[in-house]
Amino acid sequence: MDQSNRYVNLDLKEEDLIAGGNHVLCAYIMKQKAGYEYVETAAHFAAESSTGTNVEVCTTDDFTRSMDALVYEANEKTELMKIAYPIGLFDRNIIDGRAMIANFLTLAIGNNQGMADVEYAKMHDFFFPPAYLRLYDGPSKNIEDMWRVLGRPLTNGGMVVGAIIKPKLGLRSEQFAEACRQFWLGGDFIKNDEPQGNQVFAPLKETIQAVVGVMNQVQDKTGEAKLFSANITADDPAEIVARGEYILEAFGENADHVAFLVDGYVAGPTAITTARRNFPNQFLHYHRAGHGAVTSAQSKRGYTALVLSKMARMQGASGIHTGTMGFGKMEGVPDDKIITFMLERDSAEGPYFHQDWLGIKSCTSIISGGINALRLAGFFDNLGHSNVIQTCGGGVFGHNKGALAGATSLRQGHEAWVKGIDLIEYAKDHPELAGAFESFSKDADQIYPGWREKVKVAA
Repeated sequence: MDQSNRYVNLDLKEEDLIAGGNHVLCAYIMKQKAGYEYVETAAHFAAESSTGTNVEVCTTDDFTRSMDALVYEANEKTELMKIAYPIGLFDRNIIDGRAMIANFLTLAIGNNQGMADVEYAKMHDFFFPPAYLRLYDGPSKNIEDMWRVLGRPLTNGGMVVGAIIKPKLGLRSEQFAEACRQFWLGGDFIKNDEPQGNQVFAPLKETIQAVVGVMNQVQDKTGEAKLFSANITADDPAEIVARGEYILEAFGENADHVAFLVDGYVAGPTAITTARRNFPNQFLHYHRAGHGAVTSAQSKRGYTALVLSKMARMQGASGIHTGTMGFGKMEGVPDDKIITFMLERDSAEGPYFHQDWLGIKSCTSIISGGINALRLAGFFDNLGHSNVIQTCGGGVFGHNKGALAGATSLRQGHEAWVKGIDLIEYAKDHPELAGAFESFSKDADQIYPGWREKVKVAA
């Protein structure tokens, strides 16, 4: 059934829709299957995303039609399709009238992903008007709160030196805590890796108690605050809350040194919102494990990493992993810096829409995946600043002098960039950084050719 007469209006102007403030706008790259017309397929997509059915039904009235999603741009050549969704379509909580990402995705990324006439359709950007944006929680904490605990300036406080304990699975509680000790002697922040939780060989309660003891010891020894991100991911909101409450009780006076990690992609919006609302005083660490199934450039369906990150900020994530912009091992390109800009700025340009965040607290980029001290300068040059949380495993525990030297090398790599000093020159009188050249010699050969003749590595 051709539904283009009802669900397509190519005379609508985007600037008018934005000024009106009554529509969520979504931009997709969509291709129809062979034998179907592009505009008709776009209309079917919009209908399935809102009020439509595959036949005319007698229950439709004029008000129902006012809730139709409308295709206002459909370009078969570029495959760009834009749809305007009336904000009245979207579900609201009965307890507080707030909005939810789960329902936004149900409509904008829902049954339309499996329709017979759609070859593929992937959301690349969206715009939320003020009247709808204000219905989301937004972050309660961000990197400024970490800087405060660390005793740093609250503006341009710089990179938080972080690590992931490796191996990410297989360490017993005491071994895990000892690895934390080694890193914390030189670094700031440790996160559970995404699979770590309550394994039988490392029960959560036993592990947390061991980590608390080590944190206290290292803080006493160094006189510096240390941070820990604990994984509270679970299917059951009651389990999320139980883990969080236990962890806060265990850390006691150091509760503000604790972030809560939630695997936001696999556990979903319910898990993120449960953590955000039950623990508003904690940094909410959004880990996006599994996201590549839909966000990867190889995937033609779903949504992009930028879309995922925008949704994370709206839900209340304090920080989210954003990859390494091609400067580490993860998939990515330098232009991915627009994801960080969208997270941290109050007004930012997306690939298709400008988004004003209306004072909603910023969300912090967390970078990890193949990063070491040698790769930081390129990343920061591309981004233009170093106000991120960096977490790496191999870049710390792969240092040939151990985790303390690995952590120190990262701090020195950041210091060199901030001071505008060439990394090779800085390494000449910073032995841990010099050791990073030897430890990650393949990277050194690629990024700093000729380093072997210039850097003297301490025996």
